[in-house]
Order: sequence, then C-alpha cells, then structure tokens
Amino acid sequence: MKKTLTLFTLLALFIGCDNEPKKEKFSYKRVQETPTEQKTSSSNEVVLNSNDQMLFDRSVIKVKSGGSVTLTLNHTGKIAKEFMGHNFVLLKETTDVDDFAERAMASKDSEYIPEGDETYAYTRMIGGGESDTITFDAPEAGTYIFLCTFPGHYQVMRGEFIVE
Repeated sequence: MKKTLTLFTLLALFIGCDNEPKKEKFSYKRVQETPTEQKTSSSNEVVLNSNDQMLFDRSVIKVKSGGSVTLTLNHTGKIAKEFMGHNFVLLKETTDVDDFAERAMASKDSEYIPEGDETYAYTRMIGGGESDTITFDAPEAGTYIFLCTFPGHYQVMRGEFIVE
C-alpha cells in the first residue's frame, strides 16, 4: 500500500511539473528619440496641478524672459470650488503677500482677487476636475511669488516663479 501511495505521489508530481504556466514572450522595440525642434524662448508652457490636500505639485516654476507664458492649472481632486477651490495668482515683486491674501479672503465676489494692480496674471477659481489656461507676458528676470488665494490656502499653496 505504501509503495502504491508513493508511486501515485511521484506520478502526481511529474504530471504537475509538466503543467507549468506558459511564459508570454516579451519583446520590445527600442525607439531612438529624435531631438525635437527647440521651442523659441518667446514661448513657455507650464502645467501646474493642485489637489484636495491643498497642495500644488510644484513649488518652483522657471520660465524664460522676453516672451509669453501659457500656464494651465489643473485641479486633480474631486471637491467643488466652493469648498476646495484653487487658483494661480502671480504677484508683482512689490506686493505684500500677507496683506494681499487678507484682502483676497474678503473678495469672494471677484473669485478672491482683491481690487488693485498687484498681480501679473491669475486664473479663475476652479474646483475638482476642472482646468483653466491663461497666457501672459513673462515679467522681467527675477523671482516672484505665486499662490492660491482661496481663504486659508496661501500659506501652504505658494511658490517661486523664476524668470531667467
């Protein structure tokens, strides 16, 4: 009986070993990247993402001076703009950030952009799943502050906009 049981066990092992899963053949073709024509320095394209955690995906944006900037702001979250709205506001170098943000909180009717001439550019306020694209002239070479003016966001959602 032991011999028969041992024989069946060995037979099952041999049969089981023959049923190995077939490996898929994998191949790939190496693609040679061809250098694309350089964009002129007069055009800078920037994509900035924001989310429901009150964060931008970049804290530094670099562009070339002497041309236009096309900036797309995406809200990758799901919360509506009434509760977790985001915008991109590029402040002029002489703007007091804290003062501007305080006045922005009281400017709900103008999408939290206070009256005055303290910005170079800004997007509209967007909610989860929305995007806005703006085009503006790059300011002079230097470092500027960008931020979100939705109430309570500017202290976390801000960064440097560097024009080279």
